[in-house]
Amino acid sequence: MKSIKELTRAEEQIMQVLWQLKKAFVKEVLDELPLPKPAYNTVSTFIRILETKGFISHNAFGKSHQYFPIISKEEYQNFSADKLLTGYFDNSVERMFSFFVEKEKIDLKEADEILKLIEKLKNK
Repeated sequence: MKSIKELTRAEEQIMQVLWQLKKAFVKEVLDELPLPKPAYNTVSTFIRILETKGFISHNAFGKSHQYFPIISKEEYQNFSADKLLTGYFDNSVERMFSFFVEKEKIDLKEADEILKLIEKLKNK
């Protein structure tokens, strides 16, 4: 299993773009970032950091590099969810769910979908 490291907010923003584009040059990543746009060199630096952390790799085209994710969005979602669950909710899905219900982060439609998932799990 791959060892996944936590991303900073800026690194995660760049990964979101790379997961969406699947492969991109620095300029293409920069074009997708919201205003105010960071400098080209800043994005390039973050991309090199992401490569060092093992999140992306590249194909070289002369002096240009096209980058692509080697850790999927789903893998990072699993890592983040596990970190949230263990770090803030003592590994209790019930506590986490209660937290979101109490903070009104779950509406009735979502609660209905969750109940359907629970029923599906019961019937397995």
